[in-house]
Amino acid sequence: MSTDPQHDWQHWHEQREATVSSSYGPLSLTGTHWLEDHPEGRIPAVPGEWREDGDEVVLTADAEDAITVDGKPFTGTVRLTADHPPIHESRVESAGRRLVVLRREGLWAVRDFDPGSEARRAFAGIEATPYDERWVVPGVFRPYEETRSVRVENADGRERGLGLAGELAFDLHGGEHTLQVAVEDDGSLWAVFADATSGRDSYRFRFLRPEAPAADGSVTVDFNRALLPPCAFADHFICPFPPPGNTLDTAVPAGERRVNPA
Repeated sequence: MSTDPQHDWQHWHEQREATVSSSYGPLSLTGTHWLEDHPEGRIPAVPGEWREDGDEVVLTADAEDAITVDGKPFTGTVRLTADHPPIHESRVESAGRRLVVLRREGLWAVRDFDPGSEARRAFAGIEATPYDERWVVPGVFRPYEETRSVRVENADGRERGLGLAGELAFDLHGGEHTLQVAVEDDGSLWAVFADATSGRDSYRFRFLRPEAPAADGSVTVDFNRALLPPCAFADHFICPFPPPGNTLDTAVPAGERRVNPA
C-alpha cells in the first residue's frame, strides 16, 4: 500500500469493480431458491433434485443433469452441507454455473451463480465519489456487554435476526453520530447504514467496514470506502436493512453510490 490515500482509494475502487464483475461475483447470482418453496425437490431451471434432510441437503442427479460434484461428473445421491466462500470452490457445478448450498436461520436454499448472467454482461462500473479526506474521521467503538440480536427486514422482504456487538461513535458535520455495528471474525467492524442521500443520490442503504479498533477502542471511520451491498448488484441477495438508529440524519455523498447503468 502506498502512502498516498487517494492512490490507495483508486486501487481499492478498481479492485472492487473487478471483484463484483468476476465470474462468480455478485453480478452472477441469478437466483436464491428456498427449498421450502419447492417441496417436490425440483427447482425450475436448476438441474437435479434438491431435498432438505435435517442438517443436510440431499442432491440426486442423473446423467442428463450434467452435474459435477467436487470437480467430477456425478450421478446418484450426495449429502451436502452449507457452502462457504469463495463461490468458485463450492462443490456443485453445472455447465459453468455454481450451485451453492445456503442456510439461514434453519432454512435451506440453493443459489445459482451463472457467469453468463445478464447483469454481469450489462455491468458498466460502480458510480463512486472520488476520494476526499474530509470523509475520514476518528471514531470510537463502544462494545455492548453482550451481543444483541434485533429483527430487521431483509431485501427479499423477510425479517431476520441481525447480531450487533456495539456502537461506533464519530463526529460528522459538527455533530456526534453513532452506528450499531457487528464485529467480524478478524475483529473488523461492519455497519449497515443509510443517510440523507439514500434512495435519492445513492442506493437505499450501504455497508461500512472499518478496520479492527485499537485496544482503547479508537478506530478510523472512512466513508470514502462505503460499500454497495450485494443486493445492489443482484436482486437475489438477502441483505439486511439498517437496524433502528442506523439512518444518519445527514448526507454522506462519499464512497460507492450506485451501479452505473449500461
